[in-house]
Amino acid sequence: MMNRREFLGCATGAAAVAAQAPPQGNIVLVHEHVLVDFTSGKSPYDPEEVFQIAKPHLEECKKYGVRRFQDCTPAYLGRSPKLLQRLSDAVGIEIWTNTGWYAARNHQYLPPEAKTDSAEKIAKRWVEEWRKGVDGMKPRFIKIGVNNGPLPDLDKKIVRAAALCSKETGLTIQSHTGNGKAALEQVAIVTGEKVDASKFVWVHAYREKDHAIHEQVGRAGAWVQFDGVSQDSLAWHAECVRFMESKQLLNRTMISQDAGYYKPGQPKGGTFRPFSTMQKQLLPMLHPFWGLQLLMINPVQAYGKS
Repeated sequence: MMNRREFLGCATGAAAVAAQAPPQGNIVLVHEHVLVDFTSGKSPYDPEEVFQIAKPHLEECKKYGVRRFQDCTPAYLGRSPKLLQRLSDAVGIEIWTNTGWYAARNHQYLPPEAKTDSAEKIAKRWVEEWRKGVDGMKPRFIKIGVNNGPLPDLDKKIVRAAALCSKETGLTIQSHTGNGKAALEQVAIVTGEKVDASKFVWVHAYREKDHAIHEQVGRAGAWVQFDGVSQDSLAWHAECVRFMESKQLLNRTMISQDAGYYKPGQPKGGTFRPFSTMQKQLLPMLHPFWGLQLLMINPVQAYGKS
């Protein structure tokens, strides 16, 4: 539960969202990226170039009231805590990194030990990262990825490891998820380990077209996160949010953009999508007060305070 001061801070941020020029907002971007390396380190890049490209985009989102930016690039896909810390210091917003492994895309970004280690041993690795930090930055959430359901056994092991890590650390699990069937399977695995469903976030829920599954996951107590907001997806994202509100599940709903990001191997890192599409284009399509719930209250309840 929020105390009065925290609620008033969120209310101030909500007013700022409406004004589209919040100097002191409390917005949390729950799923974004500064850099994603799909070449698995085969394409060297200059961190200074990434810094110079990403910094103006982070400065823009700060102008729109963002105080916390959750970078969701996992290990073995370009997780860069030193770069994130430098950007955080330069821009003046919080930037969080994560622990966890990414089994999506048919396991091509998993380390070899993912196949041989037990879920318990994998969880222990992630707990150690949480305890000791990664390049000076402490992970603040667990980021995993899975394929479409029915889940392969390796995916199930990664989810179970995340549940065990969450049980020991209290960290929330954010899972890149292929489809609704995979989301339901993961909720069952997490709760089967005696971890509350509220510690699980279904990432990329917008890819599932069956609203009944959105409702089912939300009613189970997990978070339904409609990230991927872009100019081309505004109508669908607005529909998803309105559906959840119609089922009185706005309090289990989050939105984000999955935007950015520098891509090693492409000239100048390729196209960098801005982090401001929600504030500029999606929020004006929704009820004026929903931004408070979606971008301020829910992220703190899901992932914790700063």
